[in-house]
Amino acid sequence: VFSDAMAATVVPHDPAPITLTLITIATQRTPSTLLSVECAVLVPMKSFDNAKARLSGVLSPHLRGMFARWMADQVFNSARPLPLYVVCDDEEVAHFADTRACTVLWKPGLGLNAAVQAAVDDLALLGHDHAVVSHGDLPRSKDMATLIEPDAITLVPDLRSDGTNVISLPLGTGPLGTGPLGTGFEFSYGPRSFERHLVAARSTGRALSVRHH
Repeated sequence: VFSDAMAATVVPHDPAPITLTLITIATQRTPSTLLSVECAVLVPMKSFDNAKARLSGVLSPHLRGMFARWMADQVFNSARPLPLYVVCDDEEVAHFADTRACTVLWKPGLGLNAAVQAAVDDLALLGHDHAVVSHGDLPRSKDMATLIEPDAITLVPDLRSDGTNVISLPLGTGPLGTGPLGTGFEFSYGPRSFERHLVAARSTGRALSVRHH
């Protein structure tokens, strides 16, 4: 069982993209019923086998996978009752998300940024008008709904203001290929992503706020 004490050992998330697979499968896997509501939470997740590689000197691969599942559960709990989506290209992660009542958006072989971009476009097509995109390794995540500001973008950087833990943004109605259905925002995770996301948010002309959690 993982605790807050162990959560304190968490290092910033690895910038590596979502693990690629060779599985051929439909581009979207969803439960039988889709909830069409205004706001949704999207959690990109990579293979549990590659979770928290920076802790390899402390935890075995099995324990790192358990830790990753525990952290994801904390994020899911902080998102409810908003509808939850997980974007991934790993079957084990997809099964885990299914057991947590998440809708799985299957995006194989795209890498993290393109997968998130495509998944956010999917949310707009499904009828959502706002998305909160959160990493799945934030064990102290609390009440995602507080990050939703109508027609505004909210960024939550990591402790070093280097990476970006959470991005909350409205979804536009423009053509595909111009950010999330016309918002003009482009996801750019990796080292120094917070700086790039600030530039991307400002370029949209929308109101912008930064929350330090």
